[in-house]
Amino acid sequence: MAAATQQTSEIAIPAAPAPRVSKAWLIMDAASGEVLAGENVDEQLPPASITKVMTSYVIAAEMARGNLKADDPVMMTENAWRKGGAGTDGSYSGFEVNKTASLIEMEKGMVVQSGNDAAIALAEHVAGSEEAFATLMNSYAKQLGLANTHFVNATGLPDEAHVSSARDLALLGRALVRDYPEAYSYNSLKEFTVGPITQPNRNLLLWRDGSVDGIKTGHTMAAGYCLMASAKRGDQRFITVILGGSSEEQRATDSQALLNWGFRFYESHRLFEANQPIAVQRLWKGQVNEVNLGLAQPLVISLPRGSAPSLKSSMDVPTTLIAPVEKGQAIGTVRVTLDGKEIASAPLVALETVEPGGFFKRLWHEIRMWWAAL
Repeated sequence: MAAATQQTSEIAIPAAPAPRVSKAWLIMDAASGEVLAGENVDEQLPPASITKVMTSYVIAAEMARGNLKADDPVMMTENAWRKGGAGTDGSYSGFEVNKTASLIEMEKGMVVQSGNDAAIALAEHVAGSEEAFATLMNSYAKQLGLANTHFVNATGLPDEAHVSSARDLALLGRALVRDYPEAYSYNSLKEFTVGPITQPNRNLLLWRDGSVDGIKTGHTMAAGYCLMASAKRGDQRFITVILGGSSEEQRATDSQALLNWGFRFYESHRLFEANQPIAVQRLWKGQVNEVNLGLAQPLVISLPRGSAPSLKSSMDVPTTLIAPVEKGQAIGTVRVTLDGKEIASAPLVALETVEPGGFFKRLWHEIRMWWAAL
């Protein structure tokens, strides 16, 4: 039952191995952000403790802004302990109530042990309350383009208004890997100890596949068994998401099958870098007679393995371009085709600003343009 978002080419690719039980699932190429296969990828569903990936992202972003430090003392408040500690039905880290731990230790307790108590304590430390922290989470979700996501807490504990989608969660995981690799690395820890208690990471794939280095499990009665997994082999990384699985074993086994399928049949190709000249356009009435064109963002595509020789690129640019031109101004389009079918496109932008030329140059170019049009 694989969704039909897979590339087509002369190379035959078997359908992705759909999870046996799920409400939504996908596999994404982390380099391109492309969903290679999936079902119900944009359906809003409870994300359970995969929510804590956003909690980690917010903390890492606030650290990068200078608002937090790794050794900040974080208090395990009575509120955090009461809502998410050992006396609850959910997962907990084991930090003692009314005691402090460093921010990084508290975060590891949240990431590895899926500690609800640690997530709430961190939220309170960052924003003053979990409710205020949820506002931060939603702000970052908007920045990342997570269109089907709304958070009301830092833990993923059940709430009808607390939702996300398989695509949004994969994009969030991709962003954590890309933007804050150190924070992401905590997800690869197989266990974490708080006092006398050592708890294992619930991501079973960490023990089964050496290429898997994250990312997060989740489970509630409403959400079912959820897993966002990520693996890197060589320079290639894939991310899988399963929401609404039936058991820890099923979500792990089916995620492994999806990862193996992705690595076997797909590869990323980085076609163009950002802010690098890929075309030179004739410019009229400017201080200079040419302007360099390129892309504002890298152009990375996912391809069936072995199909790269069939790739072709072309550029659509105007026949006449007149100054002034602003840096970043869209001038044309670069298009990429595979076996004659367009599979990607991106705006060609000016890589520099060009001001109008002097009066006599503009007049001369006007005459030349008029003459050429005859």
